[in-house]
Amino acid sequence: MAIDLKKATFWGYKRENGRIGVRNHVIILPVDDLSNAACEAVAHNIKGVMAIPHPYGRLQFGADLDLHFKTLIGTGSNPNVAAVVVIGIEDGWAKKIADGIAATGKPVSYFGIEMHGDHDTIMRASKVAKEYVQWASELRREERPLKDLWVSTKCGESDTTSGCGANPTVGNAFDKLYPHKVTMVFGETTELTGGEHLVAARCVNDDVRKKFQFMFDRYQAIIDKHKTSDLSDSQPTKGNIAGGLTTIEEKALGNIQKIGKKCMVDGVLDKAEEPTGPGLWFMDSSSAAAEMVTLCAASGYTVHFFPTGQGNVVGNPILPVIKICANPRTVRTMSEHIDVDVSGLLRKEMTPDQAGDALLECMFRTANGRLTAAEALGQRQFVLTRLYESA
Repeated sequence: MAIDLKKATFWGYKRENGRIGVRNHVIILPVDDLSNAACEAVAHNIKGVMAIPHPYGRLQFGADLDLHFKTLIGTGSNPNVAAVVVIGIEDGWAKKIADGIAATGKPVSYFGIEMHGDHDTIMRASKVAKEYVQWASELRREERPLKDLWVSTKCGESDTTSGCGANPTVGNAFDKLYPHKVTMVFGETTELTGGEHLVAARCVNDDVRKKFQFMFDRYQAIIDKHKTSDLSDSQPTKGNIAGGLTTIEEKALGNIQKIGKKCMVDGVLDKAEEPTGPGLWFMDSSSAAAEMVTLCAASGYTVHFFPTGQGNVVGNPILPVIKICANPRTVRTMSEHIDVDVSGLLRKEMTPDQAGDALLECMFRTANGRLTAAEALGQRQFVLTRLYESA
């Protein structure tokens, strides 16, 4: 039965800045790779908190360093996060990230390892983490209107069933959410190649269209700079080709199905940038699964739609990833990873509207607290986007 979205609500956590989260994580966030061990030790000491290790943060500079800070600050600022402990090898950068997160009003503390060592840092950070997790455990969900939900999408391990089933299911759901002022985003700049004109035609005005074209052309310039005449072995991937997608243009036409038939592109975001209003946004981003989902989380999105054909296991530490699949073989062989089975579309046992409604039903259940398959299986990929080499 179709959901009446005019009256639809969900239960979420209201944060200090007014944003609504659907999870209540306390995270231990390393500034750099040298701080991973200390963060993981704190998470081992204090049950209920989560460390988010990553391999970067030393000798980055310029735009690459700016993106590093923006992604970590955005991750800590995401409304699915209740409180944050930041640990870095040096005080300065740890403070910069903590200050950025503190602008949301949520509890955040930072610790530097230099002049203290791991033992003292872990002890001090663990004491704060304990206080944060106990404080967060008393927070309660409240009923919120649908417009307070932010939904992102990205597909992965695509095949012919993606463009025919799973991706149009997301498009159907987006078309239904769009009139209700839900904030949504799509991206994957590389995977629009050959279909970029279709996205440009959906831009709400000339300014948005020019900004979208700038982002796409910037990506093309990177390809030209490195004298890459095509994206062989990368776009489409060998898995895509095995699944029947022989060209990047075929992949792009399937990818674009995720934005539906009625949505307009209301704005354009750079990587990890936060939208300024409701509607459908395009974010310049990698097509690598974990990289883009990480950027979506850093931009403030709280639920993610992930259609897959061949099967993908990706998750995220703070952003619940809902997997949709229309490939009967994948649903059979990787059932533990699939949240919404829309393989009935290919057997003509399900209509596009029924598939979209099934996804929306799963979205509400996820927003209200049900764990996704990726969360239950412990899939917590956190992959930072790099722009160039470190110094």
